Amino acid sequence: MLTSIATVSLSGDLQEKLDAIAAAGFDGVEIFENDLLSFDGSPADVGKTIRDLGLKLVTFQPFRDFEGMPEPQRTRAFERAERKFDLMEELGTDLLMVCSNVSPHSQGGLDRAAKDLAELGDRAAKRGLRIAFEALSWGKHISDYRDSWEVVRRANHPNVGLVLDTFHIIARKVPLDAISSIPGDKIFLVQVADAPTLEMDPLSWSRHFRCFPGQGDFPLGDFMRNLAMTGYDGPLSLEIFNDQFRSSSTKNVAKDGLRSLIYLGDGIEGVKVGEKAAILPPKAHAKEVAFVEFAVEEDTAEKLATLLAGLGFEKRGSHKSKAVSWWKQGDINLVINCDKDGFAHSYNIVHGPSVCAVGLKVDDAKATLDRAQSLLAAPFNQAVGEGEIEMPAIRGVGGSLVYFLDDHSELSRIWDVEFEAAQNPGAETSKAKLRTVDHVSYSMQYEEMLTWVLYFTSIFDLGKMPTLDIPDPGGLVQSQVVQSDALRLILNGSQSPNTQHSQFLNAFFGSGVQHLAFSSDDIFETVAFCQKNGVEILPIPENYYDDIEARFGLEPQLLDRLRAGNILYDRDDEGEYYQAYTKTFANRFFFELVERRAYRGFGAANAPIRLASQTRMNRRSDGAK
Repeated sequence: MLTSIATVSLSGDLQEKLDAIAAAGFDGVEIFENDLLSFDGSPADVGKTIRDLGLKLVTFQPFRDFEGMPEPQRTRAFERAERKFDLMEELGTDLLMVCSNVSPHSQGGLDRAAKDLAELGDRAAKRGLRIAFEALSWGKHISDYRDSWEVVRRANHPNVGLVLDTFHIIARKVPLDAISSIPGDKIFLVQVADAPTLEMDPLSWSRHFRCFPGQGDFPLGDFMRNLAMTGYDGPLSLEIFNDQFRSSSTKNVAKDGLRSLIYLGDGIEGVKVGEKAAILPPKAHAKEVAFVEFAVEEDTAEKLATLLAGLGFEKRGSHKSKAVSWWKQGDINLVINCDKDGFAHSYNIVHGPSVCAVGLKVDDAKATLDRAQSLLAAPFNQAVGEGEIEMPAIRGVGGSLVYFLDDHSELSRIWDVEFEAAQNPGAETSKAKLRTVDHVSYSMQYEEMLTWVLYFTSIFDLGKMPTLDIPDPGGLVQSQVVQSDALRLILNGSQSPNTQHSQFLNAFFGSGVQHLAFSSDDIFETVAFCQKNGVEILPIPENYYDDIEARFGLEPQLLDRLRAGNILYDRDDEGEYYQAYTKTFANRFFFELVERRAYRGFGAANAPIRLASQTRMNRRSDGAK
């Protein structure tokens, strides 16, 4: 199927949109009428530009309020259509998309609509043009694709075909199985859009909340499987109305769009998306966070090392040729990189002390890289020194890196090969009780969130949890979790400039990891160890403990232990959750210490308490300067 996108999906003027669409790698484009009307040039100029960019003009759209009109509106509708045909000839496209009528003047009846479409087909045929009919989910008389197909069937004209639009079909919860019985050669255009599940009228829902496949909740895989049974092999086009996209980078959104189409066709038998369609390796199974790498200066490296030691980590080794140290506790591997060459140094110059990379252990590192590149992720390469192992990597959030390791290649030996073992490992490490990376929390621009949801869920076998709004003293923070049993990632964005999240982005000069959560076998022993070793735990107000005592009916002894450790508590139907936070390191990132007891969430109810406490600490710190 030829890949396409409607110009209405992107921000910018028409030239910017076309350049971005071509640069992303689409095969074709739909011209939305408003983009043509606002263009400072002739339709012929637009058509030439499209062809010069190597694109096919899939359709000109939309043509509204046509079928079922009484006179004199009917005559006028055909006159309008002839003018659209003139434009199409100048543009160089043969397909006009006709939307079902929403006019209060329109008259019902499938036969009446079929007669109008047949006559329009006759007129189009004289010019070598075609008509594609779409059922709008808010159409006055035709709002169901089964009715629009019946109109096309009754019209029985070779130049009249059907448009299938996933939004209009799924928003109305119309069954998908009837699609498979439609002859593929009578489907002239397929438009795809995803959307979050919302209780809202279809028009408002459509105009503001559509998104790319993989970013919402629609069962698009079921749609594609039914479509495949028709034998359709025409354009697969994105038509997305989204307020976020209209304020985002045109090039980035276009790239996301193509990624979403490639992902949409992944693993569906009989579906090949794009002129250069290739079979993707299966979704990568992330077994664990293999390591986290910090980019810091030498003086900051010493302070970070002290903090890690206070958290119970021991230095396991130093890199054989670089100013890089390896710290370990349980299955957690942390790397402190203060080398003056390479990616980490450059990242530190831009962002300051920060997490510059996350390494993931997967089943097959090379296959994961191949899949990521097929889904348009940018690979990362840097010179590999003598005695070093080349580690596959891609660009991630904020320009940071995501590395891939596995157990069946030389990557499994990277710690032994590249690091000299430390001579005197610490003696008290086991007492800290930290075992694994529980989750990684990213802060990003609000407009980026859908991008990174698609990025992670298309490459890895991660599911999405419902989006939450977290109250911050400075506004709301939107939080989206993508996770599997072994990997949990939290994506946070805020439209308010006053939230701690937004302040982090300003100080950090972009998106990145704001905190890491480590799982504990015993949160009370962990916190006690950390406090004993000089780690400052974020203070929690007494009012909080009064509240959870009332909410959960906690025993006085447990409540006293929570207070003593500044430990937060939550409970769901599955189990309990304990969490504590370190104070922010270098005004950049902090650590969370958690103990899960069959609990599946992330303590969202406690997030406002944590954010308020951090805000107070930041204000006190600023006041002391």
